[in-house]
Amino acid sequence: MNYIDLHCDTATLIFKEKVELSRNNLSIDIEKLQKGEAMAQFFAMYIDSKTVKSSFDYCKDMIKTFREEIDKNQDTISLCRDYRELEEANRDGKIGAFLTIEEGEALEGDLDRLYLFKELGISLITLVWNYENSLGYPNFEWKYQNMGLKPKGIEAIRMMNELNMIIDVSHLSDGGFNDVLKHSTKPFIASHSNARAITNNPRNLTDSMLKQLANIGGVTGINFFNKFLSNRDVEIGEIDDMVQHIKHIRNIAGVEVISIGSDFDGIPNKVEIEDASQMGKLASRLLKEGFSTDEVEKIFFKNAQRLIRDILGLSTPKNLEINTTLR
Repeated sequence: MNYIDLHCDTATLIFKEKVELSRNNLSIDIEKLQKGEAMAQFFAMYIDSKTVKSSFDYCKDMIKTFREEIDKNQDTISLCRDYRELEEANRDGKIGAFLTIEEGEALEGDLDRLYLFKELGISLITLVWNYENSLGYPNFEWKYQNMGLKPKGIEAIRMMNELNMIIDVSHLSDGGFNDVLKHSTKPFIASHSNARAITNNPRNLTDSMLKQLANIGGVTGINFFNKFLSNRDVEIGEIDDMVQHIKHIRNIAGVEVISIGSDFDGIPNKVEIEDASQMGKLASRLLKEGFSTDEVEKIFFKNAQRLIRDILGLSTPKNLEINTTLR
């Protein structure tokens, strides 16, 4: 079954380890995506802002490297920025590649850089990672749970809405989630977060959050990290636990709010779905658990397609053609 995965850290490892996108020893490469029948993959430019001199420069370098990898493999994968480009890629038998940023500090507090990142093909920004930044606060620990967005975070929401960029609240504090809900005029997503009622981790979403996300037409991507999937001391991300989260979210917020956000190449644990080539294991299991084909298709790609259409739009304005020179 086709699928769209809303989050992986493969682009960062390609940049750091100097491996190729076509074939590598990571959880995701083009060969694995093809075998797994991927329709599209969202590739995050992940930044640990405390380990780099400039988050902005580091992010630009990652984008440049990853776009070069896409260019080298343009017969099998295509950079996408909107729904039309995804349809064109799939019609040509190619995988759609959406570029994202995981850590809003890539802006270094300069919100005008949103325009540059949009030009460079960035479709989504995860507002925070595990540190407080110029936009807001993380849910890495419970201590920031009730802290809201900072003034620049609220302004970033407005600008991202205008630019048709996807706002991602994974990693964001509960207070920040509520501020995005208050200030965003468009749906938003939690690209790689599970249900807190099943696994009591601050990175997961409460039932109230899941219902609110569903009400505005957003989605959450099921994360394969064992610590987000289970309260048990298990070293592997198990399909049983994925199904439990999916059933719970469907029951309290509806199947339309569920997508896939594997976090492949970002999580340290082994996964029962060993890599992108094996995503069909989850589809088969959901069908065995009584999910209809339509429900599984919604989880695997239809819900994500809807978000791409609703937020990124049917086409990118001509004045935002991809700038091939990284400034």
